[in-house]
Amino acid sequence: MSNIVAIVGRPNVGKSTLFNRLIKQRQAIVEESSGVTRDRHYGKSDWNGKEFTVIDTGGYVIGSDDIFEEEIRKQVNLAIDEADVILFVVNGRDGIHILDEDVAQILRQQKKPVLLVVNKVDEPNLSAIATEFYAFGLGDPYPISAMTGSGTGDLLDKVAELLPSDTTDLNTDLPRFTVVGRPNVGKSSLINAFLGIDRHIVTDIAGTTRDSNDTHYNAFGMDSILVDTAGLRKKSKVYEDIEFYSVMRSIRAIENCDVAILMIDAQNGFEAQDMNILRLIERNKKGLVVVVNKWDLVEKDSNTHLDFERQIREKTAPFSDFPIIFASAINKQRIYKVLETAHQVYENRERRIPVRELNDVLLEVINATPPPTASRGRYLHIKYITQLKGRTPQFIFFCNLPKDVKDSYIRFLENKIREKWNFNGVPIQLIFKEK
Repeated sequence: MSNIVAIVGRPNVGKSTLFNRLIKQRQAIVEESSGVTRDRHYGKSDWNGKEFTVIDTGGYVIGSDDIFEEEIRKQVNLAIDEADVILFVVNGRDGIHILDEDVAQILRQQKKPVLLVVNKVDEPNLSAIATEFYAFGLGDPYPISAMTGSGTGDLLDKVAELLPSDTTDLNTDLPRFTVVGRPNVGKSSLINAFLGIDRHIVTDIAGTTRDSNDTHYNAFGMDSILVDTAGLRKKSKVYEDIEFYSVMRSIRAIENCDVAILMIDAQNGFEAQDMNILRLIERNKKGLVVVVNKWDLVEKDSNTHLDFERQIREKTAPFSDFPIIFASAINKQRIYKVLETAHQVYENRERRIPVRELNDVLLEVINATPPPTASRGRYLHIKYITQLKGRTPQFIFFCNLPKDVKDSYIRFLENKIREKWNFNGVPIQLIFKEK
């Protein structure tokens, strides 16, 4: 596990801006309203040869009855538990705030290194305002501007000095499984069930998870990165700017994953938005596992799951060769089957067929069932097949009239490939080129 630096503080002091500065990406949502960051998000950073993980947290609010602020407090506590160094961020322009004092009291009880970061000190003549924060008893304050980067070099020098040196970096080559779906279908609950802890905020309110979150999972011989994403909604229902950025981040999470675990609500059935997400996964040529969640809440007989599965496959045709698992994240029914299946789909996506085997099998199929006659009465001859190198299965068919190959025959050949070799859960592409 790499070194961890946690950024904590009350809402709207610039924690997410500092996070983005440290990881050199615009990963965290930044907006001028408090409480925007709800879950922890992780990013990689390095300074003076030391690599470390940065955790951005929700704002720490004491004594609030708001459900999200209560969950944010849990997230901050989890971040503090995980961290090697804690960055306590305050707003220099506001001066000492009563909530800052509450956070400082909690941090003084920590045995871990705490660096007091006075943000929004944008001009040299404002540096003196940082001195009042000595009152917290947390050592020398570090005046910075997260927006411009001023002062962050000195802060990072100290961070690198405090970080332990004996660490093992997280394997970035691990399979990445992204959990996607409409809001409130149980995505965070599924990952929490995998991990056995409240790694992400889980509430009954749709749209709780706004950002994508990476979690390293290694148990029962299954080593992978799990990604929980914001619920994807139709564009017409995206009213907030925050929601818009969340949708974009979820789409990027699909683009960057190996296998997408698409969760649907058993009580609502397979809806149009589920289809849109599935097509997005298919277009990006990612592996797919469909999880029908909340199956425990459905009245059923011996054929219910078969009818449900048939309806899904009919709607998604012609791409219908993917696993469907009926589960309950809350009751932990078949949740490990989900992970096992995701690993199998990952292996299917990596599968490479030897050229000789590919041609021996498919040319025999083609000779037995030749393609329809091309336009102007010419015959279409497929002479050679090979599989492209890459992360997704792509097959090139060399022939004399590539533009005349009918869609129906392409689907026929794809079905034959799937019958012979296991590409379950994986979109495959057939490309026809003139030889």
